[in-house]
Amino acid sequence: QVQLVESGGGLVQAGGSLRLSCETSRLTITNYAMAWFRQAPGKEREFVAGISWSGRLTYYSDSVKGRFAISRDNARNTVYLQMGSLKPEDTAVYYCAAGSVPSNTASEAWTYWGRGTQVTVSS
Repeated sequence: QVQLVESGGGLVQAGGSLRLSCETSRLTITNYAMAWFRQAPGKEREFVAGISWSGRLTYYSDSVKGRFAISRDNARNTVYLQMGSLKPEDTAVYYCAAGSVPSNTASEAWTYWGRGTQVTVSS
């Protein structure tokens, strides 16, 4: 079965950086757009960033634009989220997703999901 496995989360101080990875298996990654979502306690899951199958098109939520960068290495079946200038409000579980439209911010539009990795930003 298709698997998406996130890694790289952890505890970081405000202003710091983290790089998340999402490794896929049993998925022809070049057939899919990929995205990162996040969900904070008591809040709905929200779109963070999306990337086209080729990597040429990227999309970001306003809250992370200029601070986060999504990228992919299709040869390694892996998607990354480089996060910088982290803020306490970035604290959430971060999920990787595979789907068809990289700019689609609706979580229900994405087909495959990982189990998430916790990111905690202390003030």
